[in-house]
Amino acid sequence: QGYEGLVEGGDNIKQANWLSVSNIIQLGGTVIGSARCKAFTTRAGRLRAARNLVEHGITNLCVIGGDGSLTGADIFRSEWAGLLEELVRDGQISEEVARKNCHLNIVGLVGSIDNDFCGTDMTIGTDSALHRIIEIVDAITTTAQSHQRTFVLEVMGRHCGYLALVSGLASGADWLFIPESPPEDGWEDLMCERLGE
Repeated sequence: QGYEGLVEGGDNIKQANWLSVSNIIQLGGTVIGSARCKAFTTRAGRLRAARNLVEHGITNLCVIGGDGSLTGADIFRSEWAGLLEELVRDGQISEEVARKNCHLNIVGLVGSIDNDFCGTDMTIGTDSALHRIIEIVDAITTTAQSHQRTFVLEVMGRHCGYLALVSGLASGADWLFIPESPPEDGWEDLMCERLGE
């Protein structure tokens, strides 16, 4: 469950094995869980997370996420030595354990369905999001043709029109709205004309 799992510890931290990762590659979404974690935004929460990592002998983290996740990872990395000092001072870990876990290695991977990170062809999540959209469009297109109706679809992306644009191109959409290019005045008439054709 992301940082929530780090802070809570217990059964949230477990070793992945062949059985636990088999048959997940085709699943959409985050099979390992994801959660917003208010506690991790506080030093006390990060202290608990550090304690749980040290307890399991984990000094390498792979963080997949967006701005919040990667910012949190950077803060956690910069505080690591101080967090270990505090755990030693409070008697929660020994100095030997702190020495053994003195360095935290972090790999950050951008997880964004918006494909909005420079320097990479496609961010983690974009491809599966596009596949889901096209599957739905294919199913709805059959219904639309059968009933001779027009369907309006809203896709994922919030403030970013990447998924709408690419799925619109892939599906042959007749009209498209994206936040980056708001429609000009009179768009309604143009759209009706297009659909009429």
